[in-house]
Amino acid sequence: MIILQTFLIAIANLLHIIITAYIFIIIAAALMSWVNPDPYNKIVQFLYRATAPAYNLVRKTRIPTVFGGIDIAPIIILLALEFVDLFIVRLLNAVALSL
Repeated sequence: MIILQTFLIAIANLLHIIITAYIFIIIAAALMSWVNPDPYNKIVQFLYRATAPAYNLVRKTRIPTVFGGIDIAPIIILLALEFVDLFIVRLLNAVALSL
């Protein structure tokens, strides 16, 4: 049982690290959208490529994401990621500790 418990805790920690890293990428891309960055910069290209699928997924829903010229898609994504981080990661940790 200790092997399964350790494995679940490791998966939960890895998922937490991935979610946290993607949250920072979303924040960086949102900040970059306020300025006029060089589109040929490798970092800017990476940020746009990393966030475009999530933005497109949110924009495909029937939820309006633009209010007064302000796009709230990053906020919706951040809230969803925080929910996953708080709920699923803690659930995995709780299941692992109950074994």
